[in-house]
Amino acid sequence: MAKETYSLEENFARLEQEIEKLEAEDVTLEEAFQAYSAGMKLLKDCNAQIDKVEKKVLKLTAEGQLEEL
Repeated sequence: MAKETYSLEENFARLEQEIEKLEAEDVTLEEAFQAYSAGMKLLKDCNAQIDKVEKKVLKLTAEGQLEEL
């Protein structure tokens, strides 16, 4: 089964949904753990996407300095 890919904005929206689940007053321990696990995975995905964009925006010069493209 192929992994679905989401944009950074979509992942932030999905992360917000998981945070809302955690903040709910009637959340069970099991539901909280599932929301936390899903949120941590989404956070990892967001960080990877941000790193990828940063690498595209910066390049290393011959002198070892980073400059924007």
